Amino acid sequence: MAGDVRLEPVDERNLEPLLSVAAAEAEPGDVMPPVEAPAGWSLARRDAFREFHRAHFGGFDGDTGTVMYAILLGGEVVGMIRMARRPEPGTVETGMWLGLSARGQGVGAAALRELLNAAAAHGMHTVVAETTADNTGALSVLTRCGAKLRTDGDQVHAEISLDSPALPR
Repeated sequence: MAGDVRLEPVDERNLEPLLSVAAAEAEPGDVMPPVEAPAGWSLARRDAFREFHRAHFGGFDGDTGTVMYAILLGGEVVGMIRMARRPEPGTVETGMWLGLSARGQGVGAAALRELLNAAAAHGMHTVVAETTADNTGALSVLTRCGAKLRTDGDQVHAEISLDSPALPR
């Protein structure tokens, strides 16, 4: 199933399908920064989701220095993965979320591998991620994709060297 995974830059064409997956299969706090809005997927929170993603349409050359990709499985949007420039040369930070129905099928690892290829194509050498020790799904995906993990209390810092010959593809 994970072999059908591809990434597509988030734009107006796939923003509504992305929002639909988020609203149906994820909690707002798992897919966007906190906002002042009624609980759940209220109209205000949906509008904030759209605004948040539109702010990143400029990609690496935009104000945020972030490229967001819709994760597609068999042509259907199932989540989002991003890479954002870091101050360290050749380094980007990544983060992702998947709708509940796409979890546990290898989609996360396939999406991260696609992102690693995109980062290398942009001349990056290192991809980092931050998560928590209880996020077993993220830790599994990161480890499967060659990340070195460093734990500090409940926080986990992951680093993937794109220059490593052992990088899983």
